[in-house]
Amino acid sequence: MKSREQNKRRGTAKTQKNRQVIFLPDGEKAIVTKGSTLLEAAQIAGAHINNLCGGKGVCGQCKVKIREGKVEGVSRYLPMLSREELEEGYVLACQTPVEDPLEVEIPPESRLTGEQILTEGEVVSYTEPEILEEPHVGETKIPFHSPLTSRVYLELPPPDLNDNLCDLDRIYRELRRRWNIPAIDIELGALRELGRVVRENNWKITVTLGRTAGGLRILQVQGGDTTSSNFGVAVDVGTTTVVVQLVDLTTGQVMTSLASHNRQIRYGEDVISRIIHACGKSDGLGALNQAVIENVNELIAHLLDREGVALNDVTAVLLAGNTTMIHLLLGLAPCFIRVEPYVPMGCLYPVVKAAETGIRVNPNGLLACVSSVSGYVGGDITAGVLAAGMDDSAQLSMLLDIGTNGEIVLGSRDWLVCCSASAGPAFEGGGTKCGMRAVEGAIQTVSISGQKIDLSTIGGSKPVGICGSGLIDTMAALFENGIIHPDGKFDMTRPHPRLEKTDEGVEFVLARAEESGTGRDIVITEYDISNLIKSKGAVFAAASVLARSVGVEFSDIERIFVAGGFGNYLNIEKAIVIGLLPDLPIDRFQFIGNSSLTGARMALLSNQAFEKTRNIAKKMTYFELSVSNDFMNEFIAALFLPHTNQERFPTVTRQTT
Repeated sequence: MKSREQNKRRGTAKTQKNRQVIFLPDGEKAIVTKGSTLLEAAQIAGAHINNLCGGKGVCGQCKVKIREGKVEGVSRYLPMLSREELEEGYVLACQTPVEDPLEVEIPPESRLTGEQILTEGEVVSYTEPEILEEPHVGETKIPFHSPLTSRVYLELPPPDLNDNLCDLDRIYRELRRRWNIPAIDIELGALRELGRVVRENNWKITVTLGRTAGGLRILQVQGGDTTSSNFGVAVDVGTTTVVVQLVDLTTGQVMTSLASHNRQIRYGEDVISRIIHACGKSDGLGALNQAVIENVNELIAHLLDREGVALNDVTAVLLAGNTTMIHLLLGLAPCFIRVEPYVPMGCLYPVVKAAETGIRVNPNGLLACVSSVSGYVGGDITAGVLAAGMDDSAQLSMLLDIGTNGEIVLGSRDWLVCCSASAGPAFEGGGTKCGMRAVEGAIQTVSISGQKIDLSTIGGSKPVGICGSGLIDTMAALFENGIIHPDGKFDMTRPHPRLEKTDEGVEFVLARAEESGTGRDIVITEYDISNLIKSKGAVFAAASVLARSVGVEFSDIERIFVAGGFGNYLNIEKAIVIGLLPDLPIDRFQFIGNSSLTGARMALLSNQAFEKTRNIAKKMTYFELSVSNDFMNEFIAALFLPHTNQERFPTVTRQTT
C-alpha cells in the first residue's frame, strides 16, 4: 500500500514538472518539462518560429506574443524588443522559460508562410551539347552509362548443352556484345532472384544498371521490357529550403518539382548553429540527419503520388548542397568545418545505396552527391559552375551566390578560384528590426520619390516586415534621395515626414501601423542600415580580394552570374547603388536561378556532367579570407555607400551628386 502511494506521489510530482504550451494560430501543442524554452516547445510541437542565431538571443527573429499565462524575466529582451512590443506581451521564444501553461501567438513576421522558393534555373551553355550517350554497335544508341542508372532490355538465348554459360555470365556476355564494358558486377539480392526471373520470362528481361566507382553494377533484374519506367530525383539541399525534382531518366524530361523548408531550421537557421547543435548535443547529429531525410522522403512521396510513379521505378538520387548540409544528410559529423583550418570530413563523396542514408526509393537505387571544394564552398557551388558553363567557356566570368554566406567563383575553362565570406543574416532579414524572410507579407520592392513611397509585398498582402531584396531597395532609395549619408546615418538637417526620432534612435517608417498587417509601424533604423552595410561590404570585399589575387579588375569580367533564391529577386541597379555589386554595365549580369538544382539534374542525367563536377571541384583553388589582411582592409573600405573610394562606382557617383 505504501509503495502504491509513493508511486502515486512520484507520478503527481512528475506531472507537476510538465507544462502544456499551445501555439497559435494553428493550435499546435507540446507538453514540455518546466524550464524548457518556448523555442524548444515549438520544436516539439512542430510549430516553426524563425530563429537565425540558433537560440542565442542575438537575432531577435523569434518574437512571439504571450496570450495566456505568465513569463518572467522580460528585462532580458530589452535589446531586441521595443517598449511597445514589451507592453503588448512580446518575448523572444529562445530566451523564455516555460514555468506555467501558456498560450502563445506566433506573429506573421516570425512564421514561414508562402515563402518564395526557387525550384528551377536557366542553364547557360557556351558550347554545342556534348554526346552523352554511348553508341550501340548496331543502329541504335542506349544511354546506359549516361544517367546515374539505366534500364536495358535484353533477349537472351536460353542455355543448352552447347552453350552452357551460367545465367549471370549469359547477361554479361550480352551486355559486352553491345558495349565495351570494362567492369561489371551484380547486387547479391538481384543474383538471388536471377534464375527464377529469366526462366519465368522466357529469357526476356530488363536489367537496371548503375554507375559505381568500380564500373557498372546490375542493381535489379525484371521480367519483360520495363525500360520506359526509370526515374531519378535531383535534390538541392539548401540551408533554408529543400527542392526536389522528378526526372525521366529515359527521356531526360523533368516531370515536376516540389519544395519545402528545411526542417533543420528548428535547430538554427545558419550552418554554424547547426554544426554547434550536431556536435554539442548527445544526439544532435541524429536529429539534424533525421530532419532533412524526412524532408526529402516526404517531397519524393508527393512527387510520385502526383505523377503516378511507383517507388520501385525511382532508381537514382543526385544531391547538391553546401558542405555542411551534405555532411548532415549523410550522417557525417561536421564538427571540424567550424574550427581552424576548417576541414570537412570529405569533399568527394562515394556513390552509395540510397537506402543506406534512409532515403526511400527503389531498395537498390543509387545516391550520389556533387563534390564540395572546401568546408565553406560546397557542391551547390560546384553544381552552379556546371550549370553556368563557366568551366567550358573562354569568357572570364564570376558566379555570386549571396545569402548568409556569400560564395564567389571567378575564372574560365583554364582556371577557377573561389572563396566564401560570412555576410551575416541581414540579407535573410536577420539583425534588422522589421526584417524577415521572403514570405507572404514581406516588403520586397521599395521606391521613394520626394515624400511619396511605393512598395510591394510578396502575395500583395499588407506588409508585416521587410525581406532582403526590400532592405536593399530601401537603403538604395534612402541614399539616392539624400535621406541617409554615405556612412548610413540619417540626414537630420533634411526633414522628411517618415523620419522619426524614438527612444531607440532614428528610424524611417515605410508603412504606418494602420497600413501594416501587424498593427505596428514597419521601419528601418540606423542600426539596421549599419548591419546591411557590413553585409554588403563583406560580399564586395570578398569579390575584390578574389579578383585582385589573380590580377583581375572587375572591368575585365565579361559575365557575372547571380545564383540562388535571394539573387533571383535582387534589383541589380539598386545592389550597385549600395555597393553590393561592382559598377558594371547591367547587361553583364545574368540571373541563373537555382543553379544548384540545375547542376544536380545535369549530373543525374549525364555521366560526363557528373565527372565534370568532380573535376570542377578539384580544379577550383580555394582562398581562405578569414586569415587575409587584404580582406579586412577591403572590408573596412567597403563600409560606405557605395564605397569609400567613389572612383570605383562612377555611375552611382554621377547619379547621387
